[in-house]
Order: sequence, then C-alpha cells, then structure tokens
Amino acid sequence: MLKLENVSKSYAKGGVRAVDGLSLEVRAGEVFGFIGPNGAGKTTTIKLITGILSPDEGRITVGGVTLDDDPIAAKRKIGYVPDAQDAYDRLTGLEYLNFMGDIYGVSSRDRAERIKPLAERFELTGALNGIVKGYSRGMKQKLALIGALLHDPPLWVLDEPMVGLDPRAVHVIKRQMRAHCDAGNTVFFSTHVLDVAERLCDRIGILQHGRLIAVGTLDELRSGETGASLERVFLELTGDDDDIDGDYDE
Repeated sequence: MLKLENVSKSYAKGGVRAVDGLSLEVRAGEVFGFIGPNGAGKTTTIKLITGILSPDEGRITVGGVTLDDDPIAAKRKIGYVPDAQDAYDRLTGLEYLNFMGDIYGVSSRDRAERIKPLAERFELTGALNGIVKGYSRGMKQKLALIGALLHDPPLWVLDEPMVGLDPRAVHVIKRQMRAHCDAGNTVFFSTHVLDVAERLCDRIGILQHGRLIAVGTLDELRSGETGASLERVFLELTGDDDDIDGDYDE
C-alpha cells in the first residue's frame, strides 16, 4: 500500500538532513506505528508521504501510484490528519466536511451516508452547524479525522492523532483505525504514546536522526527478550536507557 525507496530530505540548503535514505514498505490491512525521539524526522516523513514536501532523493508510491508520476492520483488515495488543526476557522463543521467532499469528489449520497455515522461516533453531531473557530482543540481534531475518512481512503495517515482528545475519543479513534484496516485499508500514524502503539500496531518502525533503525512486530523488535515492553525496546534502541532498570518519568 505504501512504499518508500531510499527517500531523503534536507533543510537549510542541505545542512540538516531530516530524513536520510529511508526505505520502508507498509502493507494493506496493517496498522503501522511510526515512533522516534523529538526531531527524529517523523513529521517530515509524513509530509513527504502526503506530498506536502518533495524528497531530494528517492521514490514514494501509494497504492501502486508514484507521487512523482501522478501526484493527484496518489494523494486521492490518502486521508491525512496533521498534528495541528488551524485552518478553516470561519466555516461551520458541516461546511468544512462538504469542502473536503468536494476536494475528493465524494458524491452527495456518499456524504450523507458517511458523515452522520462518523459524527455520531465521534460525538460531534450537535456541533456541525457551529463555526469551527469556536471549537475546542479536541473538537477540531475530531472534525479533521472525519474529513480525512470521508472519501474512504485506502491509506489513512495520522500525525499524533490522539493529542487533544479525551479518553473516550481516543478509544473511538483506536477502534476506527482497526476497523479501517480490517476493511483492507492501511493506517500509518506517528505517536509518542508508546503503550497505544504497543497495543494497537501490527508493526512498528523506529526512526532516529532521520534513519529507520528498526522495524517489525513487537516480538521481532524484542529480539528474544521475552515480555519486554515497547518502551524498554525504544529506550534501548535509541540510547535513552539511563533509567531503564529503575523508575523514571516519561
């Protein structure tokens, strides 16, 4: 479903390499977690996957379509939720969803069939006629999640999707992610919440300094250390293991 081949991206005229020779393949039907320390290059990678940024090197393919060859067709296969929801404050929630429907060519019939159950699921039905400017951060996040699912994308790309959500909404989004993959689609998401990644993901990739240092199921990442948590594996692989045998704060 998603393939990155030797993808690199630099900033500051090549002085800072945010993504460095990244190769990765994410399968259909898979919830794939993308984790790493702050500044590891996770958000840059997501912006490359979604076509917001162009790689300096390498190829990105979504559902068999390469971004270089047909960027519009590739982007239509993606539902993207960024880590900040700041746009379209003067629209109502429903106007925003209709705008997203127009962008992705979703028919009026399909919109009617999809918006209502999604809004009910995320407990946003009563707010859809309100102006987005008056929404809380969590409500804006829910609206963005609904908008990114409206065209039933084969690939759902989420950057820190649980930020700003209450525990009930987090539970709903986790169920939605799994349901999306159970229907044959793919979810690619970044998170700092390691216990969520541990429980939810089929496979996990760990990024550090723009490079993929490990990828696999939790059992594969444990490398024979039976019962080790993702947190312990993450700290060992990224070198932040000063307190690994004792108590520490996250």
